[in-house]
Amino acid sequence: MYFCEVVSAVFANYGVAMPTAPRRRVFAGNRIRDLRKRLGVAQSALARQLNISVSYLSQIENDDRPVTPGVLVELSRAFPLDWADIDPEEDSSLLVGALDAATDSSVADDQLDEDVLRRSVRQQPLLARRMVALHNAYLRSQQQLRALDDQIDSGSIEGGRLPWEEVRDWFHTEGNYIDAVDRQAEALAIDLELGETPASALRGRLRDAHGVEVVAATGDGSDLRTYDAERRVLTIDRSLPPESIAFLLAHQLMRLEASGTIARIAGSAKFRSEAAGKILSVGLANYAAGALLMPYARFRQSAREVRHDIDRLRQLFGVSFEQACHRLSTLQRPGSQGVPFYFCRIDMAGNITKRHSATRLQFARFGGTCPLWIVHEAVAIPDRILVQLAETPDGTRYVSMAKGLVKQTGSYLRPARRYAVSLGCEVGHAQDFVYGDQLDLGGARAATPIGPSCRICPREDCDQRAFPPAGRVLEVDPDRRSVVPYGFR
Repeated sequence: MYFCEVVSAVFANYGVAMPTAPRRRVFAGNRIRDLRKRLGVAQSALARQLNISVSYLSQIENDDRPVTPGVLVELSRAFPLDWADIDPEEDSSLLVGALDAATDSSVADDQLDEDVLRRSVRQQPLLARRMVALHNAYLRSQQQLRALDDQIDSGSIEGGRLPWEEVRDWFHTEGNYIDAVDRQAEALAIDLELGETPASALRGRLRDAHGVEVVAATGDGSDLRTYDAERRVLTIDRSLPPESIAFLLAHQLMRLEASGTIARIAGSAKFRSEAAGKILSVGLANYAAGALLMPYARFRQSAREVRHDIDRLRQLFGVSFEQACHRLSTLQRPGSQGVPFYFCRIDMAGNITKRHSATRLQFARFGGTCPLWIVHEAVAIPDRILVQLAETPDGTRYVSMAKGLVKQTGSYLRPARRYAVSLGCEVGHAQDFVYGDQLDLGGARAATPIGPSCRICPREDCDQRAFPPAGRVLEVDPDRRSVVPYGFR
């Protein structure tokens, strides 16, 4: 028997708990201050995010006070990518994972007390790591179930993913941030000194650097842009709004300026079809156009200054409402991340035609989205911003903004396209998201309970349920009729 086991047995024989080594005091003021300044976060905003006072944070940054385990946990939660490499307390990230596993409301069992978890992580780290690993495996299985549900909905379960699905998943895997393209576009934007009306500078660059003539044409709205590579002529529909014209100019310019970068990235992607590679090339050019019109550092800084007010951002950069929303979802540059947002676009039938989530929120990929989600209401109310505090089955709350948009065409014979965009973040970032100011963020019944898709949503008391959840046993009582005509277990 080892010495420590002998000592432990002696203490146990006398009914006395064996003393533990004192927890070392952690001073990380310089690291926290450098992180805050690098991310452009005010001291008051960070204090709110960490649930501490400004004076307490100031004392921590000056190394007058040590960093408590609770603050370490909040740092790991608020900045998982940034804090991971500089965390002075090795078990804080493990504690965050254990807390997420122990408080997952989708697991039907009693939740563990946080103090118990702290002791477990300290005394039984291997057991805690195993619990976190099992929880991660459970989350992966739910994602696989969601993917299978998507394939069933789309009818592609036998034929595999369609080319555009492959490209969409590629962008999702990349975190919706493409560093090489983003930085090249940002460098060009700085060189061109693009302002609130960038079209003139873009036309000049196309003409002077590439010999491309830009022609405005009147059409029926079917062709927004055509490019004749031999004649070096770019034709754009004159009926488009200025921000759409600027985006098409930026798209063509980045196709020429970043052709090598785009070709290299598209060529390295492992797709099943040639069509997917071509779709990715177009998608990368679109990404580059957004990065050119809204260069990373300036756009991120402006977004923080206006607290992500989309209308103010679109005016500052001369872009559309949708373009600004989409760009906010791409601000995931390592070491300089923006607020993690989810973004999606949905049509009148409820199909999600664009989607990305830098948050824990996952939504259906082929329609069948939760009808309680405010984006559905926004489709029917164009040009009005709606806000919502939503809560997913895992207990996470989101501040969501949605706006219905109408894209007019150049002809009465072609109906306008109607859709809605939605942008949202977890409630912990609400202080940086202007759309949460009028919401009761802490109210017990203030949040709307939403889910990803009826087939994988575990909620048992939802009056809007359209289908029973997959893998559950139905219970039907002929003598009882409720809003939903079945129960399940």
